[in-house]
Amino acid sequence: MADGRQQLLNWLDSERDQIIDLFRSLLRERSPNPPGDTRSTAEVVKQYLASQGLDYRVVSPHPEMPNIIANFKAPRPGRHLVLNGHMDVFPLPPDNAGWTRDPWGAEIHDGKIYGRGACDMKPGTTASIITYSFLSRLRDQLFGELTLTCVSDEETFGPWGARYLMEHHPEVLGDCLLNGEPSGPESIRFGERGPLWVEFTVRTPGAHGAYVHITGSATKIAMAIASDLEALTDLTGQVSDNVQRAIDLGRPTMDRMMGQGAGNLVDKVTLNIGLFNGGDKVNMIPSHCTFTADFRLPVGMSKEDLLPKIQEIADRYPECTWKVIGGDEPSWCDPDHEMVAIIQNNVTAFGYPKPTPIVSIGGTDARLWRHRNVPAYVYGPYPHGMGSHDEHVDIEEFLHVVRTHVLSAYDYLSRPKPAA
Repeated sequence: MADGRQQLLNWLDSERDQIIDLFRSLLRERSPNPPGDTRSTAEVVKQYLASQGLDYRVVSPHPEMPNIIANFKAPRPGRHLVLNGHMDVFPLPPDNAGWTRDPWGAEIHDGKIYGRGACDMKPGTTASIITYSFLSRLRDQLFGELTLTCVSDEETFGPWGARYLMEHHPEVLGDCLLNGEPSGPESIRFGERGPLWVEFTVRTPGAHGAYVHITGSATKIAMAIASDLEALTDLTGQVSDNVQRAIDLGRPTMDRMMGQGAGNLVDKVTLNIGLFNGGDKVNMIPSHCTFTADFRLPVGMSKEDLLPKIQEIADRYPECTWKVIGGDEPSWCDPDHEMVAIIQNNVTAFGYPKPTPIVSIGGTDARLWRHRNVPAYVYGPYPHGMGSHDEHVDIEEFLHVVRTHVLSAYDYLSRPKPAA
């Protein structure tokens, strides 16, 4: 084993407790989004970087949503690797319903650490910070440069985090991105489906509930539209042979990581009716109804492929208007990229199953790099309790993710850039 890799393994072993302490410190800071205030979490990141003698800068287009960027250049030219993690987390339900542990306590029980963000994604963000810190100590052995981005405003796909950096700080693009969102250690995400959020509004004259012969019901019409939209879930994307092969090979892994049936959904449009509001009173025919549809587009499809088909359905109902209220395009990159093999080699070297490249059914900031033709890969822990209650991560699994990121970043930057 090369001296640099052995030194990294030595540090990972000797600083195990400090790594866990950093992670737990991040967990104790409350950063639910909404509202998205990550200032106290950012302070933990800044204090750690400062304690390691590492420079950083803060980009904060929103006063409560800072983004932290750190960068170093090795003495020899090479590739530019970017590490990305977000500091905001899902909000909690009223009265912390369902939680049996303090969601802000970072409590340890039976080898697991509990808390909001314990899998999504403060373990991955910790892995990025530790990777940057450890590799900075070996920068004289490396080629190229390494950038750390700890961002805000990810959970709502908002404009103040990684998206702002993409638009205003292109120096964070790099040649490849490594991200630690919860993916399950048996998988490497090379792509993800694209959300498309659409709001439908139905208006009718309305009437007394007994006078159903007078007017149509806005809620009944809305339900009919929602039912018709289900036909769009038969649509699939068109991708290259190697991407389709990776999708097909990854279906069993997706079922294990994300629940039975996930593999069957990955290359199809899916539909969720998230909100449905209409009517004023039980004995009145509703004159208005609004509902929102969350479509997820497979890789190989654009929203421009789906919007005309939505219009065709809406045209059947003259009482209906609709508009796009959010979302993003699907994203994917090469499932056979060098970084995939690097991650796989580092995982299997320590006795873990070889992770399978998959397309995610959820979204991450990695998509923003892929949209700019930067290969972006996600390797993180299981999503235990993600967005639900008693969110947690196994300590050894967390440390495995950290080690994989550290060694994979080293392997990528310890060799010169291949000739074109």
